[in-house]
Amino acid sequence: MKKEKPESVSSVPAKYRRVDSDSLDKGRRGKHFELVKGILLELKAAPPGAALEIPLDDVGGIGLANLRSAVHRAASSENLAIQTLADDKNFYVWKTA
Repeated sequence: MKKEKPESVSSVPAKYRRVDSDSLDKGRRGKHFELVKGILLELKAAPPGAALEIPLDDVGGIGLANLRSAVHRAASSENLAIQTLADDKNFYVWKTA
């Protein structure tokens, strides 16, 4: 039995437009981007020792775990050391260094 020759990758017709990957913004822009961006801007402007109190009712139904993860991920990407704490009604975040 004769084996079929595999189709060459270069002979596959292009279905999608190709762009230079160096021109792409490689930052993460998740669904909580605007909220987290605002939190980080306020946090950077806050004096040492001050924590932001963010009411959980005002974050658009985002779960606490997702909010905490998004804030930590964004702070880490900007080399900002933070701590967080939460109670039943509020999420708190402050700079540690």
